[in-house]
Amino acid sequence: MTAAAPSRTLTASLVRGALTSPFKRAGRSGATLTADRLTAGNVRIAPGALASYSRICGFPEPGPLPLTYPHVLGFPLAMRLMTGRSFPLPVVGLVHTWIEITRHHAAPVTDPFELTVYADRLTPHRRGTEVTMVTEARSGGELVWESRSGYLSRHPTTTAVAPGAVGATPATELPAVTEWRLPGDLGRRYGATSGDRNPIHLYPLTARLFGFPRAIAHGMWTVARCLAEAGDPGRIRSVRTDFMAPVLLPATVTYAADGSGSAFQLRTGSRVHLTGSTTRDGGGADS
Repeated sequence: MTAAAPSRTLTASLVRGALTSPFKRAGRSGATLTADRLTAGNVRIAPGALASYSRICGFPEPGPLPLTYPHVLGFPLAMRLMTGRSFPLPVVGLVHTWIEITRHHAAPVTDPFELTVYADRLTPHRRGTEVTMVTEARSGGELVWESRSGYLSRHPTTTAVAPGAVGATPATELPAVTEWRLPGDLGRRYGATSGDRNPIHLYPLTARLFGFPRAIAHGMWTVARCLAEAGDPGRIRSVRTDFMAPVLLPATVTYAADGSGSAFQLRTGSRVHLTGSTTRDGGGADS
């Protein structure tokens, strides 16, 4: 299959999620995950789709495969899994709380690969229940890339969670590097590229239906934009990002980073939207 922007698949999953979510109760006792895995074989990257993604996220063209792009390609599989009847959490209202991405081996963008998605675990959270979703990419049977993401289903809970066990810790303010002016249609433009047309990202009216005063930027766009700004993105081997507050569109945001670019933030004034750290080829975080 050729991996162009998978909008029809994601739209169908969003509709299915809207229909199945009312019948799922996140906080029910004894909720468990099934061992279901979804796989797409012989995935080939469409050059036009990759170029569109690179442009909107700020990656160089031509250039190495952005670290975040396989996650975008695997997201339709993840949505199919999360909107299935056996998945215990309602997909409507799920909040993306964190992501870890690791590139194990470089693979040319022309090589076909296999994508596999599965739910790894359910974890008690001070605000509900969090599921960890895993996406893996293999080339020639070898694991070349993987991501792990946390999605929070909010519900009342009396479960005691140890301090620091879940969620991001408050961020130490990093030096400001540059400002970005994000237009009101950023969510629609990124949605057209990634296929993720979740209503919370599209228009103020559709976002208000889900409790947001305006449309919000895609979390995966904010991560990708930060990595593109970090310099020499082809050498970034891994990233960990915690999402702390949504970016309401339009907005002017500040990208901040330490001297090496290994730690970064996105913020508006003193409000931190995300905080993250990277490692690079050739050594540790500062190499």
